[in-house]
Parts: sequence; structure tokens; C-alpha cells
Amino acid sequence: MNGDSNETVKARLLAELTRHIGRPRAIGMAELYEKAVGRPCGNRINGTRRLRKLITELREEGVAICSTAETDGGGYYLASPGGSEFERYCAGLRAAGLRKLALEAKIRRRTLPGILSEIQLELRP
Repeated sequence: MNGDSNETVKARLLAELTRHIGRPRAIGMAELYEKAVGRPCGNRINGTRRLRKLITELREEGVAICSTAETDGGGYYLASPGGSEFERYCAGLRAAGLRKLALEAKIRRRTLPGILSEIQLELRP
């Protein structure tokens, strides 16, 4: 990634995202890559893998980086603080998690509440 450390690129990535708050201001991956790395991206899938990993790291650190796959104006952005965008983003994360748990329940031939009970028991100290 242009010889810069992951922390340097992550700092540039976060700085750029602070200019893109709210869905209408989303920035596409190619442009975000260029701003964070300092050169144009080659392949939009394989060439941006490391940047997507840094986005995941920032999310795991609690940064509400949202994304949209719209063909017109899609990309990455920071959720507006305390607004409905943040709530929609969190609801989407929860829905995706529940869909995966529902799939596990079907594969195991159990009910979703049964799987959730098992998880709850596993989480207790």
C-alpha cells in the first residue's frame, strides 16, 4: 500500500471519511482508496482488499462507517451522529446477524429461539 504503514493509511482513511458524513456524501471505494493510499487503485476487488480490512478494523474500534451499494452515489460514509442513519445502520447489522442465525437454525433443524437460548447460555460466565 504505497509503502505506508497500516496505521498511516488508517489515519488518512479516517480523516477522509470525516469529510463524508451522511449517506448523501458517500465516497466511492476507488476515490477513497486514492485519498487514503495516495495512488489510484488497480483492481476494485483484489486491489482494495487491504483498505477494506482497515475499514473493518475501524468499525471494530467503534467507528460507525456505513456503506451503500447504490449504483448512483454508493460508497462509504460516516453515520450522522445520533440520527436515523446510525439507527438504520445498527438495525441492518442486527438483521444480518439474525439472518445468519436463522440459517444456522435451519441447518441444525432447530428453532431460532432455541439457537438464541444456546448462545445466551454460552455467554453466561
